[in-house]
Parts: sequence; C-alpha cells; structure tokens
Amino acid sequence: MAHKITVDGNTAVAKVAFACTEVAAIYPITPSSPMAETCDQFATLGRKNIWGTTPTIVEMESEGGAAGAVHGSVTTGSLTTTFTASQGLLLMIPNMYKIAGELSPAVFHVSARSLACQGLCIFGDQGDVMACRQTGFAILASNSVQEAQDLALVAHGATLDARVPFLHFFDGFRTSHEVQKIDEIDDETIRQMINEEAVADFRRRALDPEHPTMRGTAQNPDMNFQGRESCQKYYEAAPAVVQASMDKLAALTGRSYHLFDYVGAPDAERVVVAMGSGCETLHETVEALVAAGEKVGLVKVRLYRPFAADAFVAALPKTVKTVTVLDRTKEPGAVGDPLYLDVCAAVAQGVQAGTAAFAQPRILGGRYGLGSKDFTPQMCKAVYDNMSAAKPVDHFAVGIVDDVTGRYLLGDERFEIPTGARKECMFWGIGADGTVGANKNSIKIIGTYTDNYAQGYFEYDSKKSGGVTVSHLRFGPDVIRSPYFCHKADFTACHCFNYLEKYDVLAAAKPGSTFLLASPYSAAEVWAHMPDEVEQTIIDKKLRFYVVDAAKIARANGMGTRTNTVLQTAFFKLSGILPEAEAIKELKAYAEKSYAMKGMDVVEKNWKCIDAAVAAIEEVHYPSQPAGAFKKPPTVAAEAPAFVKDVTAKMIAQKGNDLPVSAIPADGTWPTATTQWEKRNVAAFVPEWDPAVCIQCGNCSAICPHAAIRLKVYGKDALAGAPADFKSADTKTPKMKGLGEKMTVQCAPEDCMGCTLCVVKCPMSQPKKDPATGELKANPKPALKMVPQLSVREKEIKNWDFFLKLP
Repeated sequence: MAHKITVDGNTAVAKVAFACTEVAAIYPITPSSPMAETCDQFATLGRKNIWGTTPTIVEMESEGGAAGAVHGSVTTGSLTTTFTASQGLLLMIPNMYKIAGELSPAVFHVSARSLACQGLCIFGDQGDVMACRQTGFAILASNSVQEAQDLALVAHGATLDARVPFLHFFDGFRTSHEVQKIDEIDDETIRQMINEEAVADFRRRALDPEHPTMRGTAQNPDMNFQGRESCQKYYEAAPAVVQASMDKLAALTGRSYHLFDYVGAPDAERVVVAMGSGCETLHETVEALVAAGEKVGLVKVRLYRPFAADAFVAALPKTVKTVTVLDRTKEPGAVGDPLYLDVCAAVAQGVQAGTAAFAQPRILGGRYGLGSKDFTPQMCKAVYDNMSAAKPVDHFAVGIVDDVTGRYLLGDERFEIPTGARKECMFWGIGADGTVGANKNSIKIIGTYTDNYAQGYFEYDSKKSGGVTVSHLRFGPDVIRSPYFCHKADFTACHCFNYLEKYDVLAAAKPGSTFLLASPYSAAEVWAHMPDEVEQTIIDKKLRFYVVDAAKIARANGMGTRTNTVLQTAFFKLSGILPEAEAIKELKAYAEKSYAMKGMDVVEKNWKCIDAAVAAIEEVHYPSQPAGAFKKPPTVAAEAPAFVKDVTAKMIAQKGNDLPVSAIPADGTWPTATTQWEKRNVAAFVPEWDPAVCIQCGNCSAICPHAAIRLKVYGKDALAGAPADFKSADTKTPKMKGLGEKMTVQCAPEDCMGCTLCVVKCPMSQPKKDPATGELKANPKPALKMVPQLSVREKEIKNWDFFLKLP
C-alpha cells in the first residue's frame, strides 16, 4: 500500500523534480517560489537524487538568466529543470524556442498565474502557459496535488524518451498551495520511470570538446525551412511517448492517466472540455448530475501540446451533441480562446476525415476562473444547463456579471453536491498572525493521524501581511475533489474580533454548526459588544457559540500577538476530530517541529499556550434576541467619493465578486487616494501617547510602515475646538519652537496594525535597569505604551479626525 503524505502541490512537485534533476536554475516568483526553495533546502541538507548525487541549485539574476542557464546546462548534458510563473515564464520564452529547437530534454514546472494586463494580479489562471504554446515545448496539465506529483514524473520520463522539452503546469495557488492527502511516489518508483538508455543517449548528444560538434548556426533561405520542418517526426511521436510513460506509471502505482480522460455518462449528449483544477470541480458535478439521470460528461485535457487530435476525438462519446470548451485565459481579439480553437479544429478534422464516431456537434466557448476567481459546482451546472437551452450563450464568462457584452452565466445556488460525512471548516485570520501556518499543521495532523482524506486551501488578499486570510479545511472518509471555497461550514472561527463589524464571517456557517470567536470579552460579556446583525445570525442558525481570549493567553505566555497556537488548540478541542489527549500531544509535537529552529524557549511558550487554551474556552449561552448595542458601521464614510462607495467599498467588504464588468475601469486607470477610506481595524492593541514623557524625537512617526502614527507642530490657536481628550505638549527643541508652540503625536486607531514598532523605537519606552538587581524591567512611565484598541477607539477616532485638520 502506498505511503500517504499530506502536502501542498508545490512541495509534491519539487520532491519529484529534485529526484530527477542534476541542475536547477532558479529565480523566485509567486506562486512558484516554494518549489525552488524546497529544492534549495534539499540540496543544502545534502539530499541525493536517484543517481546518488546532490543536484546543483543556482539562483540567477532573473528568470531570463535562469532560462539561459537551463539552455546552457542541457546543452552540456546535464538533466536540468526550473520553476516559474507569469511574467517570469514570459522572460524565458526566447530561450524556450532554442531549447525546443535543439530537441533538448528539460522540464519547466509552472504554477500557472495571471499575466499583468489591465492590472497586476498574482493569482492563478493559464494566461502565462498559453503564451508559450507556440515555443515547441510539450505542455502537460495537472488538475490536483496528486496529479501534479504524478505528472511531474511523467514529464521527467517522457522528455528523455521524446527528445522534446516539457512545460508541466498546474494552477497557481489553487493547486500549488492547496494541501492534500496523497499517495507518495518513492525513489524506487521514480528510478523505474526514468529510461537510463535515454539518459545515456542524451549525454552522448551533449556538446563535448572530446567529441566536438556545433549548435547555434545561422541558416539562410535555401535550407532554414527544411531545418524547421525536420523536428516534426519527434512531435508526431511525442503523444505516444507520453502515453507510454503514463502507462508505466499506472503499472507501478495503480493510478491511470491518458492524454485525454473522459468521465461521465457513456451516452452523454452534453460534454465539457477543460484542463487544470477546474476539472476536479467539473468531475464531481458530472458525478452528481449523472446520478440524477442527466446525460453529461467531461473530457480532461492532460497533454495540451502536442495536441493529439485523433486521441481527443476518440475520447468524446459517440452520442455527443453539444460541446462546451472552458478556457482559463482570455485572448482578446481572437475568434476564440486557445483550447476552444484546438477543439474546434480537432473535431472538424475528425468529422471531415471520417474518424469521428459522431456527427458535427455544436461547440460553445467559455472562460472561467481568471485571477483565481472561484469556480464552483453551481457554475459548472450552469455551463451544462446552458447547453440544453434553445439559444445557448456562446463565448461567455462564467461566475461574473458581464453586463457589457451580456454574455455570462451565473450559478444556481440551489444546486448542491452531496458530500456525505465530509466536514468543512473556515478560519478568518490576519495575514502573518500565524492562522494559515497553524491550519496547515492542523490539516497535516488530520491527514496523518486519522483515516480521513484532508484538504486545506488558504485564501489571501494581495496585502498578504496584515490582510484578510480565510483558511478552508475539509476532511472526510472519501476522496476530496473540491478545489473551491467552503460554503457550508461545520466549524467557523474568527480570529479577529473587529472582523465582526467588517465582514459577514458567518455567511457560510451551517445551521447548528460551531462558531469560535477570539474575544477580549468573556462569555458573560461578549453579547453586549457584537453587532446586532451578527447576533441575529447566531440566533437564526442556532449556532454553538464559544469564545476564548486568545490575545490574553498569548501575552501571558510571552507570545505577543501570535494567537494561532491558542486558537488551533481550541479548534481541536471543540471539533473532537481526535481524542483531546492525543490532539494535545500532536499539537505539541507540531509546535516543536515548526519552531525548534527558533529555540526551545519559543517551543515551550507554544506548549504553555496549548495547555492554557484547553481550560480557557467558554461557551456562550445567548438570549433569543440581539442585545441592541449597535449595528454594523458602513464600510466607508458618508463623505467618500462615489467611486469609493460603489467599487472600493465592495472590495473592502470582501464582496468584490459581486461587482459587474461595467464597474471596473477598462484600461486599469483608477482614482488615487482611495486607501484612506479603508479602515482595517485589525489591531488588538494600539499605542497611547504620554506627552509629559515624550522627548519629541519623531522616531515613532518615522518608523511606522503605515503612517498610522504621526507628529505635527502647530500654533496654540489651532487647538480651538479640540476634543476634550485631545493631547498636546509644548514644543521643546529650538527647531520645533520655530514652527509652532504646540505639538502632538497621534495614532489612527483604525489604521494601526498593532506591530509595536513605534514602541520599540521610542527611546522613552525602553526597559529600565533595576539599580538593585541589574535586571531589565518594563519602563513604568513610557512615552508610548500599547493599550486595548477597543477601549480607546471611539475617542481616538475623534482625535485623529481633528489631528488631520491641523495645519
């Protein structure tokens, strides 16, 4: 039986690539960087490839340099790979033509990512890969973490046998960063997949001064055309080589792949063609629809280049009447997007040649998932329903409102995929608060210490550190084919109390499910401090509601603002996935594994947090009515510009998916100064200023990365009309006195991130040496000290507004 591991797509691919590689030329780019980092770590630790040597990992000055290094390396007979995405892949294109033109085996692993067009997007689609389809590289698509590992190995084996370089890709973030429980491929299996005779033949063709040959010649019109055509036999043979490699993998592992895999009803009349992670969502949708008696199917494209038209036509059921091709890219101005055009050509050729077992079907085209837009079963069903319409929408976008062209499909939210005993969990956190790391450990614990299949996906916004993160965890007894966000959560956790005012954190919570809130208030107090809308949702859904003061526990045990260990412990206690004693044991083991490099002191602090968290969780026995304390505030202020109210506010509230195409500037030109309207309100603690102690050095204002604490010098008359709590001090230095009689250091409580850099840099807030013992102790009278944000927010908002109006 295969050894199970719980791992993300990047790591799964990197393990295979490292085992099959002698040289890796790398340059980091999101979301492919972890592949290069993993290989670099393996090399540093002295790990060996299947030939018993440690690969040479070389970081270049750019992606163009990395591709040039790959070209040079393969030319001299070294088995070589690289890892890239997006604009980084585009920088490699000139060298890709040369590598392919010289029939040099190599593998590029690509976590497919959006290209910068009307705006920069670091998230996933297949635009970068499609820009390379004319380079001569074979293109192999993986749809899941398991497939990414398996087909990475197929690529490394097939490139040697075919003498064609391979671009192996999988969807950025959705597959590259998704954590799944998979069957691991061991080194012996890898070794059997690599044809040593093909390796020896590759080395014999290398440029070698002992056997001199020449490449890179210049060719004139009399023979360049012939030279370009001379590679054709290798490309015509490549699909059979790839299938042979897939068959070898099936014999060794039991997992079968084909150039085009069909799933669905044998007599399907409506068939979707796609590649990438969307195939997993389509697969489970097809299974549900077929079980309901519908004649639908799916063709998964695995080998996109060379496109084996005969094999594709053979994969379609003979009963097919309508085909929809889904592309995860946009090619403006083309008759259709790339995969659509290939399918149209392949089907037309098959019908024309008489090799197709069906009459010419109607072929529709659509786009989905650009920029990692979520692709759900409801959207999949809409695509199949569209094929049944008397006048189906063609060349549509699915999952967005395209009110400009009118060609779009939206999902039917009433449609649900049966999930059996599977559980879904959602965790709302702050970027860099440790929530994502803790949940990665949680899903690995579940995958390792239970018989459940497990999946974890981590939704980031582009702010990363300090931005919103939502962790989506699934686990259950059956294989999970759900590369989309959780929308029926059995467990919901909110790790930032202030999120209750900003986001609909309970929208996906199932009735009767569990809600865990990181709260500075006890179970007896919390109901008086939440918005009415949140409390009404808790009542309506009959949620089991728990609170824990994670920040208090973290501070008490020397962890500062890192509350992740406390909340992870609470999750395991409340979910009951593992017996409590076993869960605590494994949590402590993972804490040691995660933090041992930072010292046992840090590990022991985490252990103390785990022990303290178990006893600190409180259930809230809430009344049948909201407390009526307050309503959710508007997302932006009433005086905000129209664009901010209509567009930016929806993005801030995590409702940007609802924006129609017409709301977005077509050329990417946006108004400036819009960030001032976003009040993130994520700091549990903010700095409070003591003017009597301050020496007016300005270090706090200079160091703040968000300009959330500022210093102003002004005349005393400017204080007219100041709020009662507004603080000021007489200026002390000659330079300041020349600018005005008064000065203020003011914090913006809603913009502060609680990072404490201002306190760290304040000379008057540093620990003081105890004269008696010589020990450093907290300064009893600091100029800046961190205080609970909720206790000062209302008054400091008024003070900040007044401060901004000072000259």
